[in-house]
Amino acid sequence: MSVWNELTGQDAAIAVFRAAAEAARGGGAEASAGASQQMTHSWLVTGPPGSGRSNLAYAFATALISGDPDGDDVTRAQVDARSHPDLHVLATEGVIIKRDDVRDIVKRSHYAPSIGRHRVIIVEDADRMTEQTSNFLLKELEEPPERTVWILCAPSEADLIPTIRSRVRSVRLQVPSVADVAELLVRRDGVDPELAERAAREAQSHIGMAHRLATNEEARARRAETLELALRVRSTASAVMTAARYLEIAGDDAKAITELRDAEEREHALHSLGIAPGQAVPPALRPQIKALEDDQKRRATRSLRDGIDRILVDLASLYRDVLLVQLDADVALVNRELLAQIEAAAAAATPARTLATLDAIQTARTRIEGNVQPALALEAMLVSAVRRPDHERGAA
Repeated sequence: MSVWNELTGQDAAIAVFRAAAEAARGGGAEASAGASQQMTHSWLVTGPPGSGRSNLAYAFATALISGDPDGDDVTRAQVDARSHPDLHVLATEGVIIKRDDVRDIVKRSHYAPSIGRHRVIIVEDADRMTEQTSNFLLKELEEPPERTVWILCAPSEADLIPTIRSRVRSVRLQVPSVADVAELLVRRDGVDPELAERAAREAQSHIGMAHRLATNEEARARRAETLELALRVRSTASAVMTAARYLEIAGDDAKAITELRDAEEREHALHSLGIAPGQAVPPALRPQIKALEDDQKRRATRSLRDGIDRILVDLASLYRDVLLVQLDADVALVNRELLAQIEAAAAAATPARTLATLDAIQTARTRIEGNVQPALALEAMLVSAVRRPDHERGAA
């Protein structure tokens, strides 16, 4: 099966990468002049969250390492497990990527491939690189070793400094359609078609989130509670209480995502260090376990922020639906199962007020990214979302 089969909605980008892998089949100096125009050694994959940036990067890596434009099963299994000796991944679990995070991977980029055709380095969240880190990478991206390929992933080109952008070939992804994402969930994960369509729609075509909503009942319940709470905000006091509950929901979501992974990582680390289950960690090995625990704490912080951001994205979809109803627009709703409540919210405010709420949601996202306390940012945002029925407003 081709390595590209499980990607969806990105036919143009797949064609570019497959042609590049075909051109690279001969490798470096053996490539023709025409092939060299298709293949380069520094790439940037951009696209909105959930568009499949990293999935496409790993598919391209599989094709390059195997020397087959469609990949092969053995290489694909190793790349999926992140265990191939010619693949190196920089995927930060923190908020930023520091220079020290890339120092070792830059050294490895100068090694010749061990068993594959190319050595591939993937930086999943290149937009999180500090300016110092970006400048450190410049020379590597401009003049990498002959059989080393760098693949950076970021939401947009603007997220990287101009000197980085000038040294990479950029491939832009589009937002896949709801139908494409739903079809992928049915084909790949065996999800019921009706549930797959709803998950894809509510995730707004974010492939990873659609998969989670389609396969995790608790995730669906948390999302439903998020929207219902927003629709019940009637005063400043209820806005404050709802903000507190949103932090709890985000925390529960982050815990659900990281808890199992943390336990598996610790078990794997202990096994690799030769420590039997239940055995005390020898003093000489404690620094390694402490480093793992520190990484997991940083990931928990990021997961909490990501959970809060997911809540804000869901709220944006809700008030987008409210605005569409207010304007009587002939556009499909994201949250059509809540049509009655959305119509009530639409009747309780003007379109201008709803636009102000949407602006407040974006402002909250910006503030949280700037390290404003999430509780304060959420409270300020929810005050703008206060909706009171006509009879309550008349009484006031």
